Amino acid sequence: MYNHMVVHRKNDQKADKLFHALSDTTRRSIVTRCLQGDHTVSDLARSYPMSFAAVQKHVAVLERAELVTKQRRGREQLVSGNVQSIRYAFDVLEQLEELWRGRIERMDLLLSQNPKQGATK
Repeated sequence: MYNHMVVHRKNDQKADKLFHALSDTTRRSIVTRCLQGDHTVSDLARSYPMSFAAVQKHVAVLERAELVTKQRRGREQLVSGNVQSIRYAFDVLEQLEELWRGRIERMDLLLSQNPKQGATK
């Protein structure tokens, strides 16, 4: 039981980092660009109305959330999207949707029961 709790907590922390990173419009845009193809941090910085340092900070948040990876290429850093983390986010949202759908199905079942049965309980 303890190990299950540790694994669950670790997954919650991963999801927290991931969704925090995706909560910002600029970071979502950077992830989108990097999933379409690799970019240097300098290329990314030219695409946004903010300083190079600000873009670097956004990339660092995305890297901590494992949404992007960075590789050195000479003096530049090449940023690539990580589709595995996008799939993980999808899985988390899918699990939440399944919980919600289960609740709706239970409500439908209760509403479809014979009204006389519901009144006697």
